[in-house]
Amino acid sequence: MFNYLNVISIFYKKFVYTKKIFLYNSYKSYRLFGNFWGLAIMPKFRHEFKYFSPEMVLSAIEQRIGALLCLDKNTGEAGEYAIRSIYFDDIYDTCFLENENGTDPREKFRIRIYNCSKERITLELKQKINGMCLKTSCPVPLKTLEQIMAGQIPDFTAETPYLLKKLISQMHFRALRPVVIVAYERVPFVYPDGNVRVTFDRNLRSSSNIEDFFNPQAAFRPVLPVGTNMMEVKFDESLPDFINEACQTSLLQWTSFSKFYLCRKFDIHGMA
Repeated sequence: MFNYLNVISIFYKKFVYTKKIFLYNSYKSYRLFGNFWGLAIMPKFRHEFKYFSPEMVLSAIEQRIGALLCLDKNTGEAGEYAIRSIYFDDIYDTCFLENENGTDPREKFRIRIYNCSKERITLELKQKINGMCLKTSCPVPLKTLEQIMAGQIPDFTAETPYLLKKLISQMHFRALRPVVIVAYERVPFVYPDGNVRVTFDRNLRSSSNIEDFFNPQAAFRPVLPVGTNMMEVKFDESLPDFINEACQTSLLQWTSFSKFYLCRKFDIHGMA
């Protein structure tokens, strides 16, 4: 006699098994590529190391790296670009103190432009978790930035990028506000394997006059001693040996402090 219950039981067991396999593969896909609805991408954490160096040593390392790696395509004919960033903090200087104390995890917002241009305005959230760094970003409308520079808190709509909504929300509830402009010139080299970036940053300077963000003639104060500049090395899983060897010298001074911290320190403690 044909037993319908046995057939149903068999199909149900196969359905449950198939569903488990589907969810497991979906989970693996989420871990690797983001979820299967395309709503989220797993974050990519990176190693970041910063060094102080005398300019003579930095120039020698730059020549070595330049012979091995390619310049970032965004540098143009000049071989470098000028970076300006507005950093945010709250009334308790939480971001500054977290960097000073080595707090992990921690995060900070910044709005960045290149070559004093209004064409590309980017909001970035830098996070540090378990010693690894994560950067997420989105574009910022010029009108929104102008409101922030004027000391206002912008409104947002359903079309506003999530990251910008997060910043505006924290401006309301944490009293985040723009506190310092960080400026410098960067020569960036890239290597595709490991997503490596080696950058040489010179003329680090700061200003608390937020309204001068786009002003190419704005007055800035120098932050580092004369003749001292910075090198940064960033990569995903591992740094190729030949790049590591090209960067080696006993005169590099590793630092855990960010450019934001170095520039903000002057405002808070009255010294660079």
